[in-house]
Amino acid sequence: MPSDEDNMPDLDRLRRRLLREYRKRTPKSRAAFARAAKVMVDGGSHTMRLWPPYPFFVRSAEGPYVRDLDGNTYIDYWQGHYANILGHNPRPVLREMSACLRRGALHTGFEAERQIELAEELARGLGGKGAKVRFTTSGTLATMYAVMLAHGLTGRELVLKVGGGWHGASPYLLKGVKYRAGEGFEGRDSAGLLDDIVRRTLVTRFNDLDDLTRVVRAEGDRIACFIVEPFLGVGGFLAATKEYLETARALTAARGILLIFDEIISGYRFCPTGVQTLYGVRPDLTTFGKIIGGGHAVSAVVGTREVMEACERGHGGRGRVQFEGGTFSAHAEYMTAGLVMLRRLASGAATIYPRLAAAGERLRRGIERAFAEAGVPARTTGGGNAAVAGSSLFMVHFPREKDIAYDRPEDVHDDRRSNVALREDILKLALLVNGIDIVHGGGAVSAAHGEKEIGATLAAYGEAARLIKKHLG
Repeated sequence: MPSDEDNMPDLDRLRRRLLREYRKRTPKSRAAFARAAKVMVDGGSHTMRLWPPYPFFVRSAEGPYVRDLDGNTYIDYWQGHYANILGHNPRPVLREMSACLRRGALHTGFEAERQIELAEELARGLGGKGAKVRFTTSGTLATMYAVMLAHGLTGRELVLKVGGGWHGASPYLLKGVKYRAGEGFEGRDSAGLLDDIVRRTLVTRFNDLDDLTRVVRAEGDRIACFIVEPFLGVGGFLAATKEYLETARALTAARGILLIFDEIISGYRFCPTGVQTLYGVRPDLTTFGKIIGGGHAVSAVVGTREVMEACERGHGGRGRVQFEGGTFSAHAEYMTAGLVMLRRLASGAATIYPRLAAAGERLRRGIERAFAEAGVPARTTGGGNAAVAGSSLFMVHFPREKDIAYDRPEDVHDDRRSNVALREDILKLALLVNGIDIVHGGGAVSAAHGEKEIGATLAAYGEAARLIKKHLG
């Protein structure tokens, strides 16, 4: 008699098979998750880490590898939310952190010199003269404060952002992240948001000069800021065109709108400063995070003196923006880790960044070749363009239509155009059981990923491609 599984669609049967294999490999993680689910929301502390049926729990991490509670080793491309550009626990940072621990590394709540040095590094990378910095502890807080600065300085009520752009969980920006059929990126992304804030957040299309021009012409006198990632992260690892960013700069300057570049992911990922340097376009404010903390909770808002003075005490009265940063902002040891990281990237830039770009290109081309050989249509994003010569980021997509350009988030997130479940669920499981950890079909190459790891990764993608083809029929 046929089982229920025999009557399932082929890909559902494949998913069921992969889930069995994953559960068999990870009983201790499964038990840990069951324990966590009793006392923690959804069994964890960050939605992206909680994939179904449950995440593996990490015991150790070094370089390109993580090891779970059951002793399974994975080549990891999540790399601390894309923060660990030198790999997990890089030795230059660990050496300095060990010295910090010997001196005493607990939070004091006082000012310390290392924050000055890190601020100088950030300002120097963006031209130095006239730039000011304030630290906080997360990308969400950095983008929230940047938008507050724009509102406070301009007195305007609207915020403009890109559909598919993720800027953290700030209430100002939790709109236009998730794609919904028939609605696109226009909907709110969370319950609990005030209707008035949602109405005041406008959404434009990424890399669409005509749409950006239309919105600014219609609402420019009411828009406080336009916030955009020059290289989209969650939106699909898509690079802005140089013309798009130049147009954004010209339009915002003409209408008194502050231009904010969210470089939480792209900062120090492509060169030893913001990717804006490669484009030759300077915003009024830049938010940094991830890499600049050297593995710790550090983010920053960097802006022109004229803008940043809006949160200085001398600005006065009710017009001052209350940018406090938080209890653990500029933690002395976090500043030290960030400084070690940025100096290592600066001193090794001539070799680190070309190696990262070459590894990213090898992965993107090799993955597409593996799926083509298996007879499964697949495309990768994450590559550079005329302004950004190379990239260490990669993301895999399964087009349902021919000739999709994959230059806007709509191409990536509309399930009618690309098979989102195949990327987010089945591909992830197929690679996990072969020792590869990815997010959104890919991830970020670190300087610790060598030929051995890249080769093993491509072999695992090849196996996944053959498995998927078998079940696609």
